[in-house]
Amino acid sequence: QWRLGSAANGSEPVDPNGRVVCQVELILVKEHNGVQFTASTLANQERETWGKKIDFLLSVIGFAVDLANVWRFPYLCYKNGGGAFLVPYMFFMVIAGMPLFYMELALGQYNREGAAGVWKICPIFKGVGFTVILISLYVGFYYNVIIAWALFYLFSSFTGDLPWVHCNNTWNSPNCSDLWAFNTSLNDSHKSTPAAEYFERGVLHLQDSEGIADLGLPRWQLTSCLGVVIVVLYFSLWKGVKTSGKVVWITATMPYLVLTVLLLRGVTLPGAIDGIKAYLSVDFLRLCEAQVWIEAATQICFSLGVGFGVLIAFSSYNKFSNNCYRDAIITSSINSLTSFFSGFVIFSFLGYMSQKHNVPLDKVATDGPGLVFIIYPEAIATLPGSSVWAVIFFIMLLTLGIDSAMGGMESVITGLIDEFKFLHKHRELFTLFIVVSTFLISLFCVTNGGIYVFTLLDHFAAGTSILFGVLIEAIGIAWFYGVDRFSDDIEEMIGQRPGLYWRLCWKFVSPCFLLFMVVVSFATFNPPNYATYTFPMWANVIGWCLAISSMSMVPLYAIYKMCTLPGKLAYAITPEHEHHLVDNGEVRRFTVS
Repeated sequence: QWRLGSAANGSEPVDPNGRVVCQVELILVKEHNGVQFTASTLANQERETWGKKIDFLLSVIGFAVDLANVWRFPYLCYKNGGGAFLVPYMFFMVIAGMPLFYMELALGQYNREGAAGVWKICPIFKGVGFTVILISLYVGFYYNVIIAWALFYLFSSFTGDLPWVHCNNTWNSPNCSDLWAFNTSLNDSHKSTPAAEYFERGVLHLQDSEGIADLGLPRWQLTSCLGVVIVVLYFSLWKGVKTSGKVVWITATMPYLVLTVLLLRGVTLPGAIDGIKAYLSVDFLRLCEAQVWIEAATQICFSLGVGFGVLIAFSSYNKFSNNCYRDAIITSSINSLTSFFSGFVIFSFLGYMSQKHNVPLDKVATDGPGLVFIIYPEAIATLPGSSVWAVIFFIMLLTLGIDSAMGGMESVITGLIDEFKFLHKHRELFTLFIVVSTFLISLFCVTNGGIYVFTLLDHFAAGTSILFGVLIEAIGIAWFYGVDRFSDDIEEMIGQRPGLYWRLCWKFVSPCFLLFMVVVSFATFNPPNYATYTFPMWANVIGWCLAISSMSMVPLYAIYKMCTLPGKLAYAITPEHEHHLVDNGEVRRFTVS
């Protein structure tokens, strides 16, 4: 496109020979989906992108599919009516999980910024961007410790005789009962198994701490493992998605290979079929209980990884025309199918344990770290070639954890780098600062009483606060930026406008669902505990301060924006690139359509 112009004073300029000189400006225009982008617009959109589309998909899948898919969903399914639990789970997935997942992918891809920067579409809500960045940072403080435990177990598995099989070790207590030698029943409350004592006394050294007020110094073995995890994270993230996109080729695919191998081994064990039957047994009467629906809704909220800013950060590195709708359907579906598939792996081994020790299945079925660091290693130890199976299992835990940790770190790094532009030139140093800071805080979790700090962080860092963050995010997009405007953005990217179903979910269903979940979260709150240990009041106060510190970013930033913008509310709820319209008295957000 050529543009001809003349001098500002209206007279045509001439050269020394008397010839008229025309001012010519060359404007490069690129058209996509009927929308024209000028060269200046395209320059503003320059941003690093994924090397390949599959890098992005594997990164999202690797983040969303984490340890909770293995240790949480199968147990919830078994506890809440077996196959009947899939009814509320799929219901909440369709009305809330997928719409919110799709919303975050589209939000990040269109605005090409991290969790805070995307709120240039409605500046008053930028606080929620800092909320989710803080939550991701807090989660990193303790999530990396789980990976360090898995690494410790992996190193301990390179031996002919696994250390959690017998009671003749230096860390064992008089209460330890060697299951294999004396055939002691698991339901003897006064006895503890070698696997349980190995985790609590051999790895954590819990016997050397009297509670959260008596932490002691970091254990050098766990500190070393944590250091290895931090180094791996740094070199996976330091160059951005160009490096992390390659790492996930291993970390996101390895768990599926290992789960398949473990399933093939598990179904051949005696009692495995009984365990799988218990996992899938359908009890529709349980659907009449409110708790079943609440647990299904909670699982959806946390399993997809919405609200951590990770999906926004990852999708911000996509090409502008990428089909984020298809990506949302594919990746959220794979996440749920993985949870369901892992249940067969877990319950084939739990059924085997139940039959071997002649106890009911509910005596061995559990969730959380106890499943993967006590019950499952105990089952593996009874197999021929147990060391090999242990190595395979803990490699799976490592790969499940490492890409989820990478996602959380990327959310923090991208979110802050995009907000504070001067950091762009120093990404390597800033990444180092973030991972080292995380390492230093995590040291509290690898002390003798570290499990108490871990439990406190796990309970408060990303519970109610993450639900609150996603609620504000949904309200900001649906009711302030506008569902119609958001749909226009998606149509501009993929050439297809979201259907009525998605728009209704974004505007009404998902916000109502999230509001309900926030209320339930407050109403059903229970103070944290670890086994029989009850946390003191001051520890609970610290936990709530942690949760409130992230949630408070929303009102604090809103107040700051209202005080600093000259037009107050009109500027605060209008996209930044439309502020010139506010100057002319055109405030679209004050107009009822």
